[in-house]
Amino acid sequence: IGGVYQAGTLSGNPVATACGLATLREIQKPGFYEALGARTRSLVDGLTQAATQAGVPFCADSQGGMFGFFLLDALPQNYPQVMKTDSPAFNRFFHAMLDSGIYYAPALYEAGFVSAAHTADDIAATVDAAARFFAIRLTAVQASPA
Repeated sequence: IGGVYQAGTLSGNPVATACGLATLREIQKPGFYEALGARTRSLVDGLTQAATQAGVPFCADSQGGMFGFFLLDALPQNYPQVMKTDSPAFNRFFHAMLDSGIYYAPALYEAGFVSAAHTADDIAATVDAAARFFAIRLTAVQASPA
């Protein structure tokens, strides 16, 4: 039958293989996914609360370590609703977070991910940075002439 060519980035690399095996051992530990989901939910809830306190339209949801949000009053249910999100405000949010050392995906519709390495302090710092942005944005909106 003969040999089969196989190639890929880090394919068979002993360090990558060891890392993969270590990851598999970690995620098999009891409670791993529950803790990850709770950590992600705490981020989503914190961001939602910060936006609500500032009067900024914001909605979010999460599953496990994955989350997403929109600068809308309610989660969109279809593409036309998604397109109503405030794209310029997201761009300002993205750059404000980047300036605070917090890295979100740069595209408006990409999912975010929390990892097992993120701590409660990381979540709190992220929520605090977002709260500062939301407060500034609200002040700027209130100060602008109608």
